[in-house]
Amino acid sequence: MTILQTKSLTLSYGNSIVIDELNMSIPKGEITVFIGANGCGKSTLLRSLARLLKPIGGTVLLEGKEITKMPTKEVAKKMAILPQSPTVPESLTVLQLVKQGRYPHQTWLKQWSKEDEDAVKRALQATGMIQFAERSVDSLSGGQRQRAWIAMTLAQHTEVILLDEPTTYLDVAHQIEILDLLFTLHEQEKRTIVMVLHDLNLACRYAHHIVAIRDKTVYAQGKPEKIISRELVKDVFQLDCEVIYDPLFGTPLCIPYGRGRYLLDREGVS
Repeated sequence: MTILQTKSLTLSYGNSIVIDELNMSIPKGEITVFIGANGCGKSTLLRSLARLLKPIGGTVLLEGKEITKMPTKEVAKKMAILPQSPTVPESLTVLQLVKQGRYPHQTWLKQWSKEDEDAVKRALQATGMIQFAERSVDSLSGGQRQRAWIAMTLAQHTEVILLDEPTTYLDVAHQIEILDLLFTLHEQEKRTIVMVLHDLNLACRYAHHIVAIRDKTVYAQGKPEKIISRELVKDVFQLDCEVIYDPLFGTPLCIPYGRGRYLLDREGVS
């Protein structure tokens, strides 16, 4: 079942077309990852799904409804977005940040409630951040800070979560920590998660569905084991490689060619 869909979507910045007549379907209750070379429009596409960028052509559909015609609060109750490298006011605590996720559920007549309180507590517990609730966000490590932001999106209690490069600037251990957290949330709550990732191998490991972007549109979309190949990597990333199966997970694993130390040693170069 499809939860998000684009039809002939065209996006631009000024006079520059970034995405051109793109057609794509996001499966409900699965993890979808956008991949592609730098500057191909992955983040732009993600922003348009969240209604942060208005199309100049085509449409984005959320559960069959044209998203630009939906009330803002209705969209916010169905979909949350975590942008790349978000910033917070100085000294804002984790608890205060996570509470902001409940804003779409507030009205003049319905202010803060026990339902809101419970949603914030569940989000802090799910992300392992309850012990840091009174800490300022800017005092946290990179991995902790990212978990705090994810907690805010969880408190929003939406079926769809969009994340723009959630592992950027994190070391490999924290990258795995964040992706494991998102995978666990998907398994436990069947949320639809859509991410932009740069690491192709991590994308293959965690995604049920991959969308490869090239030349302002979709080059291929589908299950990683169905679409990831030497040809795709060459065409999308301009990179020569071998694609094997990950010995731990059985997912596609890209081994790039290059002049690394092993090759130099074999050639007798000191």
